[in-house]
Amino acid sequence: MEPSYSALLGDLSCAGGASRDAIEHLMAATGRQLPSDYCDFLQQCDGGEGFIGERYLVFWAAAELALFSREYQVDEYAPGLLLFAGDGGGEAFGFDYRSTPPSIVQVPLIGLSLDDALPLAPSFSAFMAALSPARA
Repeated sequence: MEPSYSALLGDLSCAGGASRDAIEHLMAATGRQLPSDYCDFLQQCDGGEGFIGERYLVFWAAAELALFSREYQVDEYAPGLLLFAGDGGGEAFGFDYRSTPPSIVQVPLIGLSLDDALPLAPSFSAFMAALSPARA
């Protein structure tokens, strides 16, 4: 049974959930196996923006992730990362596939580099729980 993220989403305004086909297409387009907790999240919230706790986030839809990775030249400047959200300013959040399982990092979009990757959480679920005002 997939976890419900509704208690963790705060004031985030979500688009409808991604289909399983959209998630499979994303994995094929990026060549990455997405963590199951992130797939569960996408099925409930396929893109959205707003505050979770004190942090403003813009989650990118499954159909946008591969395009954004190409536009930001992530494979060239920060190989091993798959970005999934931004803060509406100059910071992005992504999976760091240099570790297994992939952890969550924060990176600047301007001057994107692995040298500036700030570790935030060991998993997507832990990242969401750390942001949420509903955390225990």
